[in-house]
Amino acid sequence: MPDPQFVMVGDGHRIATYTWGDEALPTVVVVHGFASSTRDNWVSTGWVRDLLRAGYRVLGLDQRGHGASDKPHEPGDYGLRTLAGDIEAVLDTYLVDTARYVGYSLGARVGWEVALDLSDRIERVVLGGVPDGIPLARLDIAQVRALVEEGTPVTDPVTQNYIALTERVAGNDLRALLAIAGGMRASGTVDPDPAHAPAQPVLFATGSLDAIIEGSRALAAACPQGTFVEIPGRHHFNAPGSRVFREAALAFLAG
Repeated sequence: MPDPQFVMVGDGHRIATYTWGDEALPTVVVVHGFASSTRDNWVSTGWVRDLLRAGYRVLGLDQRGHGASDKPHEPGDYGLRTLAGDIEAVLDTYLVDTARYVGYSLGARVGWEVALDLSDRIERVVLGGVPDGIPLARLDIAQVRALVEEGTPVTDPVTQNYIALTERVAGNDLRALLAIAGGMRASGTVDPDPAHAPAQPVLFATGSLDAIIEGSRALAAACPQGTFVEIPGRHHFNAPGSRVFREAALAFLAG
């Protein structure tokens, strides 16, 4: 894991970035999910290793509120367009004209926006576990807030899973992650619009045990060049480690 290189984005926050491989190679930008990080989502699971072996340069970033990036506590700092703008700022800083994009969960939802906004720069897109509807809608914000402010135990099973994920990744700030969930709820662009789907080739991949699988499948059907892959035996929280997912993504990225 290389030391982070920080990119200053428009509102003054620092985004931690990481690169592997020769900059002359085709670039794949990898964007992790909620309560995760570049290390957790892409390095520990073998993605970076396999992308390097396939002949790519890999550009990773910790989304704001995660990893080594700044972690503001205000929901207003976490709109979807803001998160997508961070990706653009990183690509601009690294002088990346064109790239392939791989995102999971929150990183996939952001990727839908990036693919639309940067259609001339993002050539192919992999969206794993992409939520339809409001991102993090299954997270019980009131229970998380009660945990943060009063130490009240979380009882909702789905929210317990998110908390367990948060505690598993070193350096997570629960107040920042709570702000992210609030920012997603308040965003003006919370629903992927099938009528305005990315035109690039897009691979959707979702675990067979993930509650959002049918929504992801429907989004794939809405894309002019959409493809859907079901990740067998995986739920939302362990799908990134699937070899089936990695192999399908690598074959797709190769075109």
